[in-house]
Amino acid sequence: MAGVVVVFDFDKTIIDLDSDNWVVDELGATDLFNQLLPTMPWNSVMDMMMKELYTQGKTIDDIQEVLKRAPIHPRVIPAIKTAHSLGCDLRIVSDANLFYIETILVHLGIRDCFTEINTNPGYVNEEGRLRIFPFHDFQSSSHGCNLCPPNMCKGMIIERIQASLAKEGKKTMIYLGDGSGDFCPSLKLKEGDYVMPRKNFPVWDLICQNRELVRAKIDEWSDGEELERVLLKLIEAISIQESHSNSFQLLSVNCKMETIPMADHEALSSSLQVTQ
Repeated sequence: MAGVVVVFDFDKTIIDLDSDNWVVDELGATDLFNQLLPTMPWNSVMDMMMKELYTQGKTIDDIQEVLKRAPIHPRVIPAIKTAHSLGCDLRIVSDANLFYIETILVHLGIRDCFTEINTNPGYVNEEGRLRIFPFHDFQSSSHGCNLCPPNMCKGMIIERIQASLAKEGKKTMIYLGDGSGDFCPSLKLKEGDYVMPRKNFPVWDLICQNRELVRAKIDEWSDGEELERVLLKLIEAISIQESHSNSFQLLSVNCKMETIPMADHEALSSSLQVTQ
């Protein structure tokens, strides 16, 4: 299925919670997090939290162990592995951070299923402390989208992916997400694409209120079991459609050959003879 690109959100889509809140809560820093949140942007709060946890003696290993315990529905991993085995191009567009996402994907054994991860930078510095930065440096300039948080416009990322895919020929995109930040990329999808919003989550509510703005076909899901069923059903439907399209093109070529006049057939045959 080289013609199918599946783009996943991460928090509450692949894993079943918000990874930032999970780490903060599990490492006992919820009160400080709640104090800081009204005073600065989310990414800045998380970077500050990593500094505070480092000061308290929490190590990178401690953070990784918490991440490895993040709950995930048992059918999500098989869904991702099956989509990958069918030849789909799987990517992630997430407002989490690279350190969290890669730690979890490697632990689950599915990192190699994804060709691209678009998210906030997160890395361990020379002191052994986790640093977290915004995907878009909103301090120097705005990305200009009023639907998205200042650090990331997922719609712009989808447009970049679409532009790169256009050079490879026709591609069908399936986008899965749950949060309000997944509404903007849903609006960038084209006719023939599919959006899979998580039912009764913010993106579902926004899509329901603005259905006329969404060109893609809408197929909702509520848990990992439904995610697997709906995603694989869509991939199968696209595969059948592609197969019919290829068969039609082949039939069209054959019909054109059959309608060439006999005189033209003879002329063509004569022109192809090789003199010995």
